[in-house]
Amino acid sequence: MFRFSQYALKLSRRTGSQPVHRFFRCTSTSAVASVVTPGVAPALQITLRSYQEDCIQSVLSNLEKGHKRLGISLATGSGKTVIFTHLINRIPSANDADQTLILAHRRELVEQAARHCILAYPSKSIDVEMGASHASGAADITVASIQSINSGERILKFDPSRYKLILVDEAHHIVSSQYLDVLEHFGLRHSVDWAQTSVPALVGVSATFSRFDGKSLGSVIDHIVYHRDYVDMIEENWLSDVSFTTVDSKADISRVSSGATGDFQPGALSRAINTDETNEITVRAWLARAKERKSTLVFCVDLSHVSSLTSTFRKHGFDARFVTGDTPKKVRSERVDAFKNGEFPVLLNCGVFTEGTDIPNIDCVLLARPTKSRNLLVQMIGRGMRLHKGKHNCHVIDMVASLNAGIVSTPTLFGLDPAEIVEDVGTKDMIELRERKEKEQQREQEALQSQTSKTAKSIPGRVTFTDYDSVHDLIQDTSEERFIRAISPYAWVGVGDGKYVLTTRTGSYLVLEPDGSRFVVKFTQKLPEGIRSKSPFATPRVIAQTHTFEHAVHAADTYAIKVFEFMFISKSQAWRRKPASQAQVDFLNKMRSKDNQLTTNTITKGKAGDMITKMKHGAKGRFEKMSAQKRLAQRSQEKMQLSQMQMRDQIKVGPLSRDS
Repeated sequence: MFRFSQYALKLSRRTGSQPVHRFFRCTSTSAVASVVTPGVAPALQITLRSYQEDCIQSVLSNLEKGHKRLGISLATGSGKTVIFTHLINRIPSANDADQTLILAHRRELVEQAARHCILAYPSKSIDVEMGASHASGAADITVASIQSINSGERILKFDPSRYKLILVDEAHHIVSSQYLDVLEHFGLRHSVDWAQTSVPALVGVSATFSRFDGKSLGSVIDHIVYHRDYVDMIEENWLSDVSFTTVDSKADISRVSSGATGDFQPGALSRAINTDETNEITVRAWLARAKERKSTLVFCVDLSHVSSLTSTFRKHGFDARFVTGDTPKKVRSERVDAFKNGEFPVLLNCGVFTEGTDIPNIDCVLLARPTKSRNLLVQMIGRGMRLHKGKHNCHVIDMVASLNAGIVSTPTLFGLDPAEIVEDVGTKDMIELRERKEKEQQREQEALQSQTSKTAKSIPGRVTFTDYDSVHDLIQDTSEERFIRAISPYAWVGVGDGKYVLTTRTGSYLVLEPDGSRFVVKFTQKLPEGIRSKSPFATPRVIAQTHTFEHAVHAADTYAIKVFEFMFISKSQAWRRKPASQAQVDFLNKMRSKDNQLTTNTITKGKAGDMITKMKHGAKGRFEKMSAQKRLAQRSQEKMQLSQMQMRDQIKVGPLSRDS
């Protein structure tokens, strides 16, 4: 193992076929020096795990088929860096293109990739493009910081025709503008007929191949060619088992708004979470459940939270230390090394150890910060899932605050309600708990379907419908809104069949609806007056497609805030609680009987707006369709009953045979 104080690795000259590497202001052990000194030691031999070899073969197979933009989805701790390092030699050169570029967005990831390449390929020239270190553009392998390679004209020295492979670490960041600019340079920005082009292969590696903001990774990655999640890895003993405990800290985060990423705004979240009471509950929860753990990593909200929670641990007599983005690199390295050596039991951080961190001795992860991001949750938990000698499992303690709408907690990863409270539950137990919950929900649904008044009714193998006495009862039903508004801060309206609409006074609207096994988000724009068209609306545009409802909602929300005014789509605006306007009431009363008229004092603006949205998006047709289905079902049932009666009338009993 070696450590860089100010990492820079450059090719200075070639002697025959052997490169000479020069390190600037770095420290290394003699073992590493012997590896990178030309002619002294062969490449470090690493035996790939079976799934790592399967992953590489899957990449090679897809490249042979002509695919160019590939993704690998692997759990944290599965050896992603090892896999993509070994890919370099396995991918053949084409048309004299034999160079490789590795992209990462953090210094730690750049250094980690460079170390692996040095050990794996001591005979290759390796450059680093990061900060003050400038690559030559001619090295066999270049490891680059995405920020640095985009700085000024630094990217121009990289000739696309010379590269066979572009590797992207933590590839869920790949749709950010900086990555897109680099992909544009190498001809990989837009999907084309790859057989007609000569561009390098793109392979992105990530443990969380999704984005909380809903931006489509499909615009850059065409095929996820290999997937192995943490549950698979645990069951096959490649990762440490995990036990989970969730703690309701009672912190009130109901008024904490979301930031640009869609997760909680850090400053506001810190003010809600970083209180003496909550910090005391957090430490006492750790004392009660994980005091005997040797190496606990704590995730905090911000620097202020780190400081306060560290003080609370120390007040209880524990040697707790912290690392932040402001910690000098030398001090950070010393603290991490001391933590790895078991010199103190608790290490706190905020946003430093979510990616590219290899501290296998972590046997407890304390999540002292709530999040809305499944990706962040997986990354934090993943820090404790590496195998380590003497480590039985990793205990995850999740301080899930007040379980408000939008919280993503550890039970969420197993398909459970985010508000589920669990105590010392393992992964297998979580899966069993989910299965029991699913069966219980099925029983509840069956019980609900057996009711006769204003409830779901079902004829097996026929049709399922819901009774409403009138279309007015249908548009007043708010059950669908409660479901989606528990996820989104915006005033989505359910219009039936799993379809939701978000609209404003402009008339333009977003639709989120299921399409087979996926969810699709479409935007329909109201055309300006004066444009001659058969329809007042433009052709709907697909904004996002995803396999999970939650990600579809976040994708739609991300787009909505760009095209709509916030005050007209927010579900919590004060105007929504004011009396409805006379125009709203008049519109709704046109379809109501004279003895059932609404007034401005009997309905709010928000409620009236939701009902109008339902009417404009097919509530009347939906009611008529359900009524027709009900009549059809009743006729089918009557027909079956009549058929059964006729069959009974035709049954005759004859004399028994002797053989009977």
